[in-house]
Amino acid sequence: MCGICGEVRFDSSPASAERVTRMLPALQRRGPDDVGQWHAGPVALGHRRLSIIDLSSRSHQPMRDGELVLVFNGAIYNYRELRKELRARGHRFVSDGDSEVILKAYREWGGDCPRHLHGMFAFALWDGVRGELFAARDRFGIKPFYYAQGDGWLRFASNTQALLASGEVDAAIDPVGLHFQFSLHAVVPAPHTVLRGIRKLEPAHSLRVGRDGTLHKTRYWDLDARRTVERLSEDQWVERVREQLLAAVRKRNEVADVPVGILLSGGLDSSLLVALLAEIGVEGFHTFSVGFEDQPEEKGSEFEFSDLVVERYRPTHHKFLVPNEDVLKRLPEAVDAMAEPMFGQDAVAFYLLSEQVSKHIKVVQSGQGADEVFGGYFWYPRMAAETEGTRLERFRRHYFDRDHDEMLRMLTPAYHGPDHTGRYVAARLDDALSDDFMDAVLKLDVTTLIVDDPVKRVDNMTMAWGLEARVPFLDHELVEVAARCPVDIKLKEDGKYLLKRIARGLVPDAVIDRPKGYFPMPALKYVRGEFLDFMRDILDSRRCRERGLFERAYVDMLLDAPDMHHTRIMGSKLWHLALLEFWLQRHGL
Repeated sequence: MCGICGEVRFDSSPASAERVTRMLPALQRRGPDDVGQWHAGPVALGHRRLSIIDLSSRSHQPMRDGELVLVFNGAIYNYRELRKELRARGHRFVSDGDSEVILKAYREWGGDCPRHLHGMFAFALWDGVRGELFAARDRFGIKPFYYAQGDGWLRFASNTQALLASGEVDAAIDPVGLHFQFSLHAVVPAPHTVLRGIRKLEPAHSLRVGRDGTLHKTRYWDLDARRTVERLSEDQWVERVREQLLAAVRKRNEVADVPVGILLSGGLDSSLLVALLAEIGVEGFHTFSVGFEDQPEEKGSEFEFSDLVVERYRPTHHKFLVPNEDVLKRLPEAVDAMAEPMFGQDAVAFYLLSEQVSKHIKVVQSGQGADEVFGGYFWYPRMAAETEGTRLERFRRHYFDRDHDEMLRMLTPAYHGPDHTGRYVAARLDDALSDDFMDAVLKLDVTTLIVDDPVKRVDNMTMAWGLEARVPFLDHELVEVAARCPVDIKLKEDGKYLLKRIARGLVPDAVIDRPKGYFPMPALKYVRGEFLDFMRDILDSRRCRERGLFERAYVDMLLDAPDMHHTRIMGSKLWHLALLEFWLQRHGL
């Protein structure tokens, strides 16, 4: 897990090593163990390393193999198998890590090499013979890849902060990205971001940057959610999913030269990961839980459930309770770590938890993706029960934070436009590789919406402390199996039925049978006291008023009654506005 950056020129000027030097400090926390640069002619590359696989200097980056030069962020879980295959094809290796495998895979398969990689990755590879840059991002966008273009150049990086530090990047607000931001609780699907001059590579895509600066994108994978000819019983589906999940957990534990722990929230997903890690014979692994102060409407921790799992499996457990005063005090740090503004109330929770975890280990497994893959959210059964309206209407009623007419009341006329989010979601729900509406919904969630909400949030907050988070529920072979399972099985008994069946007997019944919980951060959901004062100060600030983004009548309505204005999935609308403005201010925009 690392940070990557670089510049490619197309105007006969040499690439600027100085600009790469300016980008690298913004990536330092992603890769605190080593730093490297390389430049020649039209290209300059930079790398910050977090040493997880092959801790030796032989895996230093940028990594050269003749005319090929690589910078890579991520983990390739099948790198040992690929190395064996590539050796059989005549390739020689000088390191023991996964980075060199990508170089040899590109040499063997060219642009098809991402299809062979099993894992999470974002990489850029300079092909000196072709004079081209080749880049790719993993199937679910677990690893980020941002880029910006200008007159005669293209730059890329693992976060927006690095690109902004390079200079000459258009930092104006993108109205399309803004519409997504406030419709889909901060999900801005690639290639857009909220900044007009910064784009991101779509998940499951590769990018070839030609000598003249032309960008050629290729989708190398798509999720097929259609039913197979094979008809399995419910028990057979349970067993098939169990086998794939166990394999995913095993791979993410074994492919590391450092210990791997578990982020234990007290929910079904992370508790099941603990149980499966114990089942494959791992002993003495570390688990980590965090909790916050209660609010009258909601408890601030799930310790009563995580403690049950700890009691059963006896891992080396670490438990942290964070008072509200620390949340507010540390919130600016968490916002500084966000490559894009994130509305998820648990961002600061993951930030503070990751700080503590990083004092003990460098790699953890996390439960992100289970709800999207296996149908765990409360809005899925509601959508499935809908019979009236188009697919978009059935989805919008239970998911969109704001409908388009409310967006027009919230934003000033300079940011008005068509219903960008509605058009995009309607097109995605009309999916040829899905049999019915709910298959399309789950596919949209797992391939797009999750990328820019929980997955991005966990990546940003863990990497802010040099901590690598691995997500076995987003193993693409597991997801492919789950996608073909009938929706009525997945949504049975309020959702995640397959995981509940697998967990029964391994995880305490109280954890399995509890109502669905969310990483609790009540103070950012039920806004009052110091938190309300904090948000009021941001939205009443001179910078916010001069920016002219929000209609004051809408802002005043939220400030007058913050507890009265929640989204359909129970997010605070006031927090949404305050967070975006605060993010812009903290990043000097």
